Amino acid sequence: MDLPSVETLIVLALITAAAYAVYGLTGFGNVVIAMPLMLIFLPLYIAAPVAMLHGLFAGSTVGIAERRHANLRELGYLLPFVLIGQAVGTTLLIHVAEKYLLFVLGMFLIGYSGWRLLANPAEKPLARAWALPLGVVGGIFSALFGTGGVIFTVFLTRRIADKQVLRATNNLMVLLAAISRGLLLLSTGFFSRLQVWQLTVLLLPFVFVGLYAGNHLHSRASTQRVMQAIWLILIAAGANLIRQGSM
Repeated sequence: MDLPSVETLIVLALITAAAYAVYGLTGFGNVVIAMPLMLIFLPLYIAAPVAMLHGLFAGSTVGIAERRHANLRELGYLLPFVLIGQAVGTTLLIHVAEKYLLFVLGMFLIGYSGWRLLANPAEKPLARAWALPLGVVGGIFSALFGTGGVIFTVFLTRRIADKQVLRATNNLMVLLAAISRGLLLLSTGFFSRLQVWQLTVLLLPFVFVGLYAGNHLHSRASTQRVMQAIWLILIAAGANLIRQGSM
């Protein structure tokens, strides 16, 4: 498969920069924003490893720097179940037709984004037992689409009150999940396609452009307003993926 047209590459660059600007602004959401928009232009077997590699670069930059603030106990509760979910998700990625996976991702985006728009910010803490279902489901979505980070966030935000510790723990969890996912995808041959590496390199500068912009907007922009707009965009993207998966 050849590289996309110049016009498509420009759009992919803008998607990448926007996704990582949101990541720099909020500390999460890079892959869950980039993936559904990339899938308008790229097949899943190209978009998934490209988004994963970009997330790994960004996550290592932030996750390693902040690791000393992370709550390792909470990571220890969640990580084993994430690994189980990733093994299941990788199996599904290999054996299930792409259109069905796109349909599932579309339903997930609409459900999650709708919930985030309507969620009560003053939610009660979660019991530790929730690490099992949320870790497994997050691991499955992490392996399939790289979007498990938003599910990890659901667990961690309701277990950790300190914002700095939460951000560090979430970033380290996403980094560890990306590393294990990368090893699983490596064993399946997803990285053997030349186009994956070409697009990763071509779009990588826009990851850092987005991070720079997001970090500088952090003290100026209204995070709540930005995220409300993002959830609406993701609902529309989810509807498009459902349409693609139903064809």
